[in-house]
Amino acid sequence: MKAHKDKALVYCVEAGRLLVFRHVDYSFEEVGIQVPGGSVRSGETPEAAALRELCEETGHDTFVIERELGSDTYDITPYRAEIQNRHFYLARPTAPLPARWFAEEAHDGTAPPTRLEFFWIPLTQGHVLQSGQGALLGAID
Repeated sequence: MKAHKDKALVYCVEAGRLLVFRHVDYSFEEVGIQVPGGSVRSGETPEAAALRELCEETGHDTFVIERELGSDTYDITPYRAEIQNRHFYLARPTAPLPARWFAEEAHDGTAPPTRLEFFWIPLTQGHVLQSGQGALLGAID
């Protein structure tokens, strides 16, 4: 039986560019290019989860969520027996960010940190996102 999980994903956009990351310890073939996001905790709103995940993953706290773009459902099988109910948000940085940087996501101390490399791609190239993460890019105006 497949578990159903609420996820929050963030399109952080600035000057026609989309913030993405890659996993440093895995190849593109394994995990692709992704946008920040993660699980919605019990009692947490999807919007609060989106901002929390964006800050935790990037190592920066200079973002604002502008609006919700919508939601979508994604079956992530065979990677995991899981149906993801995804809530997509548009965010922007409130201070300058580097063109490229490394960060670590701590996972609340329950697993070894995940090493990430963040960088910007043209928004028009968002089709390269893995696992259906680009599903609502067209909702950005």
